[in-house]
Amino acid sequence: MNFHGKDIKIFTCNSNRSVAQQIATSLGIPVGKSEVTCFSDGEIAVSLHESVRGSECFIVQSTCAPVNDNIMELLIMIDAMKRASAARITAVIPYFGYARQDRKAKARDPISAKLVADLITTAGADRVLTMDLHAAQIQGFFNIPVDHLVGAPILANHFKKKIGSNTDDYVVVSPDLGSVTRARNFATRLGCPIAIIDKRRQRANVCEVMNIIGTVKDKKVILVDDMIDTAGTLCNAAHAVVEIGGATEVYAGATHAVLSGPAIDRIKESPIKEVILLDTISVPEDKMLDKFTILPVAPVFAEAIERIYEDKPVSSISV
Repeated sequence: MNFHGKDIKIFTCNSNRSVAQQIATSLGIPVGKSEVTCFSDGEIAVSLHESVRGSECFIVQSTCAPVNDNIMELLIMIDAMKRASAARITAVIPYFGYARQDRKAKARDPISAKLVADLITTAGADRVLTMDLHAAQIQGFFNIPVDHLVGAPILANHFKKKIGSNTDDYVVVSPDLGSVTRARNFATRLGCPIAIIDKRRQRANVCEVMNIIGTVKDKKVILVDDMIDTAGTLCNAAHAVVEIGGATEVYAGATHAVLSGPAIDRIKESPIKEVILLDTISVPEDKMLDKFTILPVAPVFAEAIERIYEDKPVSSISV
């Protein structure tokens, strides 16, 4: 593959090695030779074991837990490639951490998403490729091009097979008011009606369900969100649609499996029958549940990378 004089190379740090391998396989090239380790004092060390001079380089790295280590791995590898004369460096970030700190919610708050965007730009990245930013305006925090992929088509294709022609039996539910647009677009893809959970958040990571806007009685519910963190919002919504709304079955779909704190125990004890997740974040074996179905994002990222390499539009990608 060599369309404009530069070869393409896929590198990876430590957070998304399997996704990077799948992307490289889809493109018919090997993963670049590199090593990301730590010195004895914990400082991150990056070594590139092949030339990147004049190459189009893509670094695959989600900034998930351990968030700060993964961000530093990405920044240091970008710097290494910049100093090794790579032609263009694209940071492929399936999951962009710190995305929830996108505004000043109260006096003297930082805007950490902007800070991380500045760090990536300053390190030397020429563009960013990511999926389902928690807040779309984060694209504007970068002074370099950002290609923003969406995971909804992957999730929707899975649910379409499950639903078949029985669209009247299902309702897509937004677990909170902030996800209404996402749920509405998802419902349109499936041809299903929509309902909304109205909740009041008492403090961080704790929420109280108030009521259900729409009808879910005797329906099978699909809860959709961009991420599952502590699973409080999702599981409260699941209990609400069953206990208050009278739903018969509950399914859930989300792009990012953050799964921090009590998330696993909450999902275990919830009425959710199946949780569909994308592999933007690797789910460790000790957190895998029988309820989880993991779908790959590599084909979508591979197509996006190929389009970036060929200078073709990414927005027209279909899943």
